[in-house]
Amino acid sequence: MGRPDGVVDWGFFSDCTVEENIAIISLYGTEVALCFFLVFLWIDIEAQFILVDVHRRQVLISTLIFSVHFISEGQEGKPCSQPNAPTNSIFIVSLQVSTMATTSAQYVVLSGKKFPSRVLNLQTMLMEDLELSRGYSGNLQEQLAVFRTPETSIFNDDENIDLQSETAGEHNAVTGSVEIKTYSEFPAIQQSVRQQVFSILIHLKAPKYLDSMSSRAPLDLVTVLDVSGSMSGIKLALLKRAMSFVIQTLGPNDRLSVIAFSSTARRLFPLRRMTLTGRQQALQAISSLVASGGTNIAEGLKKGAKVVEDRRLKNSVCSIILLSDGQDTHTFLSSDEAEINYSTFVPPSILPGTGHHVQIHTFGFGTDHDSAAMHAIAEISNGTFSFIDAEGSIQDAFAQCIGGLLSVVVKDMRLCIKCIDEGVSLTSIKSGSYASQVARNERSGSVDIGDLYADEERGFLITLHVPAAQGQTVLIKPTCTYLDAITMENIQLNGEEVTIQRPAYCVDCEMSPEVEREWHRAQTTEDMSAARSAAEDGFFPQAVSILESRRRILEFHAAQSSDSQFLALIKELREMQDRVESRQRYEESGRAYMLSGLSSHSWQRATARGDSTELTTLIHTYQTPSMVDMLQRSQTILPSVVEMLNPSPTVTPPKYFSSHLPTSRHIA
Repeated sequence: MGRPDGVVDWGFFSDCTVEENIAIISLYGTEVALCFFLVFLWIDIEAQFILVDVHRRQVLISTLIFSVHFISEGQEGKPCSQPNAPTNSIFIVSLQVSTMATTSAQYVVLSGKKFPSRVLNLQTMLMEDLELSRGYSGNLQEQLAVFRTPETSIFNDDENIDLQSETAGEHNAVTGSVEIKTYSEFPAIQQSVRQQVFSILIHLKAPKYLDSMSSRAPLDLVTVLDVSGSMSGIKLALLKRAMSFVIQTLGPNDRLSVIAFSSTARRLFPLRRMTLTGRQQALQAISSLVASGGTNIAEGLKKGAKVVEDRRLKNSVCSIILLSDGQDTHTFLSSDEAEINYSTFVPPSILPGTGHHVQIHTFGFGTDHDSAAMHAIAEISNGTFSFIDAEGSIQDAFAQCIGGLLSVVVKDMRLCIKCIDEGVSLTSIKSGSYASQVARNERSGSVDIGDLYADEERGFLITLHVPAAQGQTVLIKPTCTYLDAITMENIQLNGEEVTIQRPAYCVDCEMSPEVEREWHRAQTTEDMSAARSAAEDGFFPQAVSILESRRRILEFHAAQSSDSQFLALIKELREMQDRVESRQRYEESGRAYMLSGLSSHSWQRATARGDSTELTTLIHTYQTPSMVDMLQRSQTILPSVVEMLNPSPTVTPPKYFSSHLPTSRHIA
C-alpha cells in the first residue's frame, strides 16, 4: 500500500471496540484511543492529542496524521470515506508523530478533542497507573525479548528455587498448631432416651504467624488473564495496575508465570522468581498486553495447567488465578446452556486426587462474564469464585486473594471422626463443598480440608445417633493430620473425646450457641442454593420467597440475642432478594452475586462480590488478618482510584462477630 513520505506504518489491526464514543485500537503492543468518528468517518484527519510515554513518564503534545484505508476480501481498497464499513473490516492505520524522536516505546493516547468528560476525569489516574515499569531505560524490545521466545512443547524452564534462602526462615515461623474444639448441642441427655439426631460442631483454627512477611511458605502462582477485545480500554489498564500490585507484593522466593488468552493463549514468561530483576521483567511483560480477539477460557487454563504440571521444581504452595470479563466464545459455540459440562474447562491433570492438583481461584469481571462457568471452574478445583462488580475493585479483589495465598500454614489437612461408645453412630457430616464420607457401618467419617491460611477457621456440623445409657456416654474422638506448609513436616493432632452426661431425669439446659449459629449458617447456605435453582428455572417469586422465609427465621433469633453473624446473614439475604426479584436483575448481577456468596459459605473462605456499601462492613466473616492487611495495603496505595471508579467496594475489612446466642430447649 502506498503511503505519504515520512509516515510510519504501525501495522494491521483487526479488532476495534467502541465504548462511549471511543475506539480502542491495538497496534502491535500499543493501545491508541481515538474518537471513533475519526476512524470511521474521515481520512487524513489532523488532531492534537496528549500522549503519555508509560515508561519514561513524559507527556508529549504531538500532531498525529491518520491515514485510514479499507481492505475488503484480501484486496487493497480505496480510502474509507463512509461510516458503513463491514463489521469484519481490516484497517491499516498510518500515523506520523511530528514531535517524537523515537517510536520504540509504548504510547497511550489519553485524551483529545471532543473526548467525553468521563475520560478526561480519568486522565490523571491513568497517567499515574499506566506506568508499570518504573525506572525503565533502554530499548523496550530488547527488554522484552526474553518474554517473546517461541513456546516449547514442555514448560520445564521454570527458574530454580533458592533452597538456602527458603529454609533460613523456617524456624519459629508460626506459633502453635491447629486448634481442635468441639461443641455438643446439649451437655446431657436423659439416660432412657435414644436421641436420633444429636449435633456436634467440630471447630478448627489454623495457627498464627509470628512474622507473616519474613517467614512463610513460598508460592508458585500462575495468573491466567483474559485479554480479549472486551477487556480493552480502562479494564485492561486496571488489570495491569492490579497485576503490578501482585508483582510488587510477591517475595524473592515466590515464583510467577503469566498466561494471556483471547482467541488463543500465550505464556508471557515461565515461572520466574520475583527478585528485583524478576519483578522488573514481569512488570514490563504485563505492560505489553493488548486486548483483541475472542475468549477461549479452556485454552488459557490448559496452558496454565501445563506450567504447573511441567515445572521441574515445586514451591510448597501453588495456585492458579483466572480472570475473565466475558463468555467463552470457543469451547461451547452451539451448546444448549442446560447441557454444558463445565468440567471440560479444567484440565484433568490438575483435578483433586491427581499429583498436580492445584486450586483455581476465579474472578468474574463486570456484568457480562459467565458466572456459571467461573463458579464451576472454582468448585471443580476446590477454589473460590469472586464477583468483581465495579471496575475499580479488581486490585482489592486480587489483594484479598493474595493475602491468603501468601499465608498458607497448613497443607493437605484431613479431619477424621471416630465413634467411641457402642451404639453411637455417625449419620451425617455437613461439610459444604469439602469432600466428606461416612463409613458404611456409621462408626467413622472424614473430611478432606486441604490448605488453611494463617488464623483461618473451619466449622463442620456432624449428627449422631445416641443410644440410651447410664452415667455418661463417650460420643466421638476427632483427629487431624496435615503437613506444615513451611517445614513440610507430617503432623497428627488428637482432639479430646466428646462426652455427655446421662441423668436419670429430664433436665432443662441451654443449646450451645456455637452449634446454633453453625446450624443456621448451614441452613441459610442451603436456602441460598435452593433460591438460585428457582431463579435459574425462571421462578423469581419463588426464589424471593425462599430467601424471605429464611430471613424471617434469622430475624426472630437475632431479636433475642443481637448476634452479629445473624445480622450479617439477614443483610446478605436481603441483598440477594433484591437481586433475584426479576430476570433482568438476576442476569445483570444476581447470579454472580449469589454464586460468589455460595462459594464463600461452602468453602468458609472470603470472596469478593458486588455488595452494597452498607453490607460490605458486615458479611465478610471469613477474612483472615493477612487478607485484611493486604487489602488495606491495596486501598492505601491509590485510594483516589477506588473512590473514583468504585463507590461501592466489593471487599472491605471485616467486623468480627460475637459468640453469644443463649437458646433454651427442653430435653425429654
